[in-house]
Amino acid sequence: MAVNLMAKPFDLSSVRLLDSPFKRAMERDAAYLLQLEPDRLLSRFRSEAGLQPKAPPYGGWEGMGVAGHTLGHYLSACSMMFASTGDERFRERVNYIVDELELCQQAHGDGYVAAIPEGRRVFSEIAQGIIRAKPFDLNGVWVPWYTLHKLFAGLLDAHRFCGNEKALKIAMRLADWAERTTANLTDEQFQQMLACEHGGMVEVLAELYARTGDERYLRLAKRFYHKAVMDPLSRGVDCLPGLHGNTQVPKVIGMARLYELTGERVPYRVISEFFWERVVKHHCYVIGGFTDGEHFGEPDRLNDRLGTNTAEVCKTYNLLKLTKHLFSWSPSVEKADYYERALYNHILASQNPDDGMMCYYVPMRPGHFKTYSTPFDSFWCCVGTGMENHARYGEFIYFHTDDELLVNLFIPSELNWSEKGVRVRLETDFPESELVRLTLSCDKPTELTISIRCPSWLAGLPEAKLNGTTLPVSARPGSYLSIRRTWQTGDTLEIRLPMGFWLEPLPDNPARAAILYGPIVLAGDLGPIDQPEPILIPALVTHGRKPSEWIDVVSKKPLTFQTKGVGRPQDVILIPFYAMHHRRYTVYWDFLTEEQWKQREAEWKAEQERLMDLEQRTVDFVVIGDEQSERKHNLQGERTTSGSFGTRRWRHATDGGWFSYDLRVDPNQPMELVVTYWGSDAGARVFDILVDGKVIATQRLQRNKPGQFFDVTYPIPIELTKGKEKVTVRFQAHPKCIAGGIFGLRMVRAKAQ
Repeated sequence: MAVNLMAKPFDLSSVRLLDSPFKRAMERDAAYLLQLEPDRLLSRFRSEAGLQPKAPPYGGWEGMGVAGHTLGHYLSACSMMFASTGDERFRERVNYIVDELELCQQAHGDGYVAAIPEGRRVFSEIAQGIIRAKPFDLNGVWVPWYTLHKLFAGLLDAHRFCGNEKALKIAMRLADWAERTTANLTDEQFQQMLACEHGGMVEVLAELYARTGDERYLRLAKRFYHKAVMDPLSRGVDCLPGLHGNTQVPKVIGMARLYELTGERVPYRVISEFFWERVVKHHCYVIGGFTDGEHFGEPDRLNDRLGTNTAEVCKTYNLLKLTKHLFSWSPSVEKADYYERALYNHILASQNPDDGMMCYYVPMRPGHFKTYSTPFDSFWCCVGTGMENHARYGEFIYFHTDDELLVNLFIPSELNWSEKGVRVRLETDFPESELVRLTLSCDKPTELTISIRCPSWLAGLPEAKLNGTTLPVSARPGSYLSIRRTWQTGDTLEIRLPMGFWLEPLPDNPARAAILYGPIVLAGDLGPIDQPEPILIPALVTHGRKPSEWIDVVSKKPLTFQTKGVGRPQDVILIPFYAMHHRRYTVYWDFLTEEQWKQREAEWKAEQERLMDLEQRTVDFVVIGDEQSERKHNLQGERTTSGSFGTRRWRHATDGGWFSYDLRVDPNQPMELVVTYWGSDAGARVFDILVDGKVIATQRLQRNKPGQFFDVTYPIPIELTKGKEKVTVRFQAHPKCIAGGIFGLRMVRAKAQ
């Protein structure tokens, strides 16, 4: 390695978790991993290699163009789970899968091994310089390099954590094949290919170079440098708005690994540090996640991006990997603070405590709720990274130099620093308690420095006791409390980390803020998910007082609080966001004056009256996306699809397409069409609305009302409905444009003039 790391992580096998929410999450994940059948994950690998599958494949994404991505994640997760627990069942599974992959690779005969449908065709065309690249499509197949990256990563983890040398050999042969496949591409052709998402190909090829010393892998890693995104970042330009989030983070992790292996600060370290700064400080929600609808928005513009598809978990999985690299170059409380925040409030919060299933998105939309994968029919990207997330909790708790131990996270655990003959037991009920206790066991008296992170969120100065004696402390929030001495068995270091309530406002709306207790984001409980989404989200009228003055502790319930006399229309129970499951919630709160609240309440009442009036005037309506309702209303169309957005369904037509419904009308009354849209929709969404072939309106959707649904009422000329029982309503996209999406459709009687 060309760069000497200032601090190094311990191997997962050196850390064992003790009882805590993290260990319980890891145990749920382990149980799920053992439920999965390796032969089903291998099924398409065998069929693509011309071998008879031993079991049918799984469904979900494993039945799509990214088939095989889950096996790579599964290899990584089982490898890390073996390292984290020592449970031989996971190493046995890893070894079995690697043996099967070797058979598949031998059957292909040229180093290739994958489960990608039409993978052979795509890469044959690539080798000939035939490239048709879109963001998520390469020559008609969904992100094939992305999928191969998962397999590379799984093989490398099998080698690292399980000592499986065969896995490294398979990865090398696959990389040799990749080199031959791309050998004749010009630089221009290679960059054209990189327009399609390609995961962490830079990282895995660089890692292969690190393990083998083969310069060919380093050269190929550098060819996967995506100039269109990396070059602006190297110049300090935030080019992220509009880009797909999880496409970019793995690229930057690759830059970090190239820096470590080459020592080239420019561009690799510059890109890594600039990207981290921009994302963490200008694009992140309070939970540590980022993006809405998987894409970056404008920096410091989050108020209108609190949707149901926010904070994809994969992105935080990757940003934590990048954070680990940056911390090792230059240890800082700032990096560890982010890691802690994201780990508690996003990663831990994304697992269903009932069965270990994973979130894809973690919604920031007030009044919404979390949804989870199914065990055998989802296999989204965030299922794959989720398998890994809960197997690697031990990787950032402790770092070390030659003679210093850094304690970054307060997760109950035991560390075996075998090189020093030192074992550390960290015991705490944090964040339910402010106390953290370290107990040492040493083979012999050992001189070293123990440095404890003093987070920036501390509500006061830290306190320390060594073997019961109070120590003078000069450390401040945002620094490390360091104690150097000769340690021996039985030494106990006790740290008190004062916690308190504080607010984090949105960067573009200081009157909307999240509530935290220490590093823990608190969510308001808004009721069970089987109730309708509350239209009137509670607000807080605090008159500018400190949170400690209007939040009470709920007795006998750890980390359970309640607002006191400030909630409108009522006070609200607050619990850690990581513990909020199967309930509607809000994380961000509007802080209003009494006058503002009264105005909002009046607007809410007016909206309820509008909806009641609309219901009374309704002659017919379509439940969009509901097969029975749409069939009943004679759905017709071209290039039209339907999908889900949170709890609601939408329909649109793309590329100049259309869709139509037949709706009943009152033959004797003037009629109006009421259509519901999502106010954040934008882009080429321009379309005509026709009734029985006559255009009654042209609609353009361009962030009309960001972050909320809205209705548009279209008067229908009476001659189009007079004497009729029903009409055909058609949504016709303009050329190369999209019609919709629409979320609701009603035919109503016009109000009497």
